[in-house]
Amino acid sequence: MSFNARDRMIARAARDIQPGMTVNLGIGLPTKVVNFIPKDFPVCFHSENGISGVGPVLSNDDADRNLIDAGGAYVSPLPGTAYFDSATSFAMVRSGRLSLTLLGAFQVAANGDLANWKIPGVFAPGIGGAVELAQKARKVAVLTTHCDKKGRSKIVETCSLPLTAKSCVDRIYTDMAVIDVSDNGLVLREVAEGLTVSDVVAATDAKLNVPAGTCPTF
Repeated sequence: MSFNARDRMIARAARDIQPGMTVNLGIGLPTKVVNFIPKDFPVCFHSENGISGVGPVLSNDDADRNLIDAGGAYVSPLPGTAYFDSATSFAMVRSGRLSLTLLGAFQVAANGDLANWKIPGVFAPGIGGAVELAQKARKVAVLTTHCDKKGRSKIVETCSLPLTAKSCVDRIYTDMAVIDVSDNGLVLREVAEGLTVSDVVAATDAKLNVPAGTCPTF
């Protein structure tokens, strides 16, 4: 299969999902992760609008118009899929039952702060479920393009946009790199195929710690 840069980073994030996990997929790029999981892989995808056991995203022609994920995409049910109200869904979030949440981002800071709900001057319907997902999931990962549409790094020393949650992000997947948030700052773990460590460092506003030796590609 031939992947473009976005597909490659989505597929890379999908590879870190382990059997038996309960995983929430945030609006935007993260919702596409479900399409990169092998059939019959033992994982439970949770959507905060009230579905547990979310199947692959469907085209309009094949969809049940009553079944959508948090981003409004049509999804398919699986054997054992359950439906519930928002109160039950957020009780699952708040009680720490999610192994992992994958969220989009406008900015991620070197200390793991996350800004993903509001750009001043641009309409936003509200902070949504991300504020609780970011604080209560056992592990929080971000899936985003490395730079915004104007070429500005989304990986920054300090967020300038309104925060969703502080010091919550554990790992960042971008179209350029895989980066971990550690107690000593950001650590570059992998570089996208066709790029170099220098390319990633140059495109990143925040300081990156680069381990000695060859950096793996994905």
